[in-house]
Amino acid sequence: MSAPVSEAPSSLRSARRAGLIDQVIEQLRTQITEGGWAVGERIPTETELSQLTGTSRNTVREAVQSLVHAGLLERRQGSGTYVLAASELAGAVSRRVANARRLDVLEVRRTLEVGAARLAASRRTTADVALLQELVAGRQAARRLGDLDELVERDVRLHRAIVQASHNPVLIDLYDNLVVALQENVRVNVTYISPDDEDHSALVDAVVNGDADAAATEAAAFLDILIEGSDQELDLREAEG
Repeated sequence: MSAPVSEAPSSLRSARRAGLIDQVIEQLRTQITEGGWAVGERIPTETELSQLTGTSRNTVREAVQSLVHAGLLERRQGSGTYVLAASELAGAVSRRVANARRLDVLEVRRTLEVGAARLAASRRTTADVALLQELVAGRQAARRLGDLDELVERDVRLHRAIVQASHNPVLIDLYDNLVVALQENVRVNVTYISPDDEDHSALVDAVVNGDADAAATEAAAFLDILIEGSDQELDLREAEG
């Protein structure tokens, strides 16, 4: 008498559909990581994605949800689904920074940016110099005009450009995945520091002139002011608590 055949596990029966979901996930991920959909952009609706991928809405819904869990996408009630980050690492960093103390974020920035400034002063190219000078001038103009949004954008781009001038691909990748999450941190910082305290011109001059020690000192200086202020705020809150 032959042995009874056991019923196949449900996971095996759904393998074909799971494989289809994985294909859609990979298509959507590629669209995000290659810049087809920029960070902050709303992606097509589930119906549109279903038509584009030739799959059902249920398949698309599961693929999108997977990328929401991965931190690449964000659902907004009544508005749609938006690109939150360009990579899983950036998404994870964004979630971590969103729940972190301002002081902790500043200390991480100081660790990365001081070293980057030192390297940038030693390795900057002519193209790096031109970009840094353009960005610092734009940053100064935005502050004079009181344009906070433009100031934040220029500030983030300037710090990113200094890191890129280090020409260290690992450092650049780490910072690029952090910088997406720093927008709000930067917004708080630029409103905390008065115009007379810093305009980053000394930092850029040090990098342009190839003075590694001065670049590191200038990169640390304004962050130390912010760290000291955050530390004092934390002590005050703990004392009140």
